[in-house]
Amino acid sequence: FQDVAQAIIDKDYVLDQRMLLSFQVKRENSVIQSGWSLNEVSIERKSTTMLELFVQIDQRPLSRWGCDGIICATPTGSTAYAFSAGGPVLWPEVQALVLLPIAAHALFARPMVIAPSSTIIVTIESSDASLSADALRKMDLQKDDQVSLTKNDAQVTLAHLKSTIFTDRLVAKFKLPVDGWRGE
Repeated sequence: FQDVAQAIIDKDYVLDQRMLLSFQVKRENSVIQSGWSLNEVSIERKSTTMLELFVQIDQRPLSRWGCDGIICATPTGSTAYAFSAGGPVLWPEVQALVLLPIAAHALFARPMVIAPSSTIIVTIESSDASLSADALRKMDLQKDDQVSLTKNDAQVTLAHLKSTIFTDRLVAKFKLPVDGWRGE
């Protein structure tokens, strides 16, 4: 801890700006909840039955999914829950959102990279759904609730004690093999 305290005193650290995600829940045309997340917002089933979700992007219909849920992730969150569910890894500097259906019973249910200027609207068409923001802020959703997902205007500033390259952090985090199978 002494090294960390001294680095802070000496201002010997590297700052890293990270994108945030905003969510807003509307019920009967009234906003009943809003918030933000650093990693992801997920909408998931609360029971054993499949969720029915209708997804729009920029006020245009995208798809209707029978699924276990969806994840909308920031670049920071792309290496967490979204990655585990089969989503792409986004470098932190990339300004984009990942939209990922979870176990969708559909012909088209692939991870998508969405422009940060877009608005994603998810309408809950079944019961027993819940919303989770970074697995910290949670709420129950009802049939016909609409969840709006957008890039937040604010950012979070992370401080690193030493400058690192994201590729190196990714290799270390996932223990990626950088030597070929022949040991080269």
